[in-house]
Amino acid sequence: MTTPATMDAHDQADLVRRGETSPRELVEAAIERIEATDQQINAITHRRYERALAEADRMPRDAPFAGVPTLTKALSDSEGDPATFGCAWVARHGRVAREDSVINRRLKEAGFIVVGQTSAPEFGLLSVSESRLHGVTRNPWRTDVTPGGSSGGASASVAAGMVPVAQGGDGGGSIRMPAAFCHLVGLKPSAGRISAGPGRADRWGHSVPAVVTRTVRDTAAVLDAVSGGAPGGRGGPPPLPPGGLAALVGREPGRLRVGVLAHAPDHAPQVVDAVRDAVLDTARILERLGHRVEEAHPAPMLDPRCLTAFFDALSVTAAQSVEALTRELGEGPGPGDLDPVTRFWVRRGREITGLELADALAWQNGLRAGMARWWQEFDLLLSPVFATPPLPVGWPWREQDGLRKSVDVLTFTAPFNTTGQPAIAVPAALTESGTPIGIQLAAAYGREDLLVRVAAQLEAERPWASHRPPVFATASRP
Repeated sequence: MTTPATMDAHDQADLVRRGETSPRELVEAAIERIEATDQQINAITHRRYERALAEADRMPRDAPFAGVPTLTKALSDSEGDPATFGCAWVARHGRVAREDSVINRRLKEAGFIVVGQTSAPEFGLLSVSESRLHGVTRNPWRTDVTPGGSSGGASASVAAGMVPVAQGGDGGGSIRMPAAFCHLVGLKPSAGRISAGPGRADRWGHSVPAVVTRTVRDTAAVLDAVSGGAPGGRGGPPPLPPGGLAALVGREPGRLRVGVLAHAPDHAPQVVDAVRDAVLDTARILERLGHRVEEAHPAPMLDPRCLTAFFDALSVTAAQSVEALTRELGEGPGPGDLDPVTRFWVRRGREITGLELADALAWQNGLRAGMARWWQEFDLLLSPVFATPPLPVGWPWREQDGLRKSVDVLTFTAPFNTTGQPAIAVPAALTESGTPIGIQLAAAYGREDLLVRVAAQLEAERPWASHRPPVFATASRP
């Protein structure tokens, strides 16, 4: 049976457009689904139901996604809602957002209605969505494994059918990893494609705002709606093609040159057989579709300094953010006010000298040049998103040096935050135990058009949006 829980954002918006339902009814149904489902996965940290219903009553029907419910991430400002960074120390001061982030404002302008916020690890610094403030967020496919981080609450809520689209951000894999772990589509756009707003372009090192969805067409159309610069922001990539990315879904991309990377370097977690098989199976599909596929990858991507420099730069921004909040709140964090992962990153950030940071940034400039050369010969790189299927909840806390390992697992994702290139995660397989595995496609800077076209080809071959996890929302309303 088709209900809003099983529909993507396009289909929900079409119900409103045809007069078969109203924005209020869509929002009421989403609220019902959240209340019936979230206790099993703990993805929602703040509910704004009364405001959402009032906004639904005022919603013009001509907006492209009029009345479609969505959720924002706890790390992204939504005017009048908590702005805690997932941190108990900040939450104790009752901090709220004074204005919308650029992406949240544009989502609302496109007709989306925010019904709440989703969980994230404290300051978005961990590969699981767990914190002292929010507790443990679980994966609707298997509640004993993580939905990933830092956009784990966003991905869990979409996978569970609460909403069709949820806002997130990607600073090292934080959209792509949760999308892969939750059988979703997660596109990290080129740096600057969606403005972070004045003064925010480089927060968290190389972070970009984005969304998670169930379908490629939703990903493309939402990116069209939220893309573009903002006054005072930095410049971005070339404009999207005429008609936007949505017009490219279903169009043939031509015969592309695709490199395949199915192994990890010795210093990183090794790719398990199930993930390697998913990558190689995808390679065979792409070859059958007419693309030239061969084993190849940019060598700098697997250099151990890639993650070391990433960690150094991100540590400094973590320390800087805690210092800025200390000035704003008039009180620094006490001995037990920060989660262990935050203390770990902030301590390292304070230890790094200016010269060490300059060296890390200089090395990253060289990485960008080296990676760009590879893309002169190839159009796409196919790789894992993560070396393994989703790990058990709490894994960083149970492993020796687990916090440091939370960086090492970013082998396939973090390099593209450093280079600013776009990369997309799409579903590839479900293991025998029912856990999702995703693959990643990365393109040259500014070439989201190729990612959308090829992802749509894979979606036609593997219609993943029809798959439902064991924890999936239902509602009696339309």
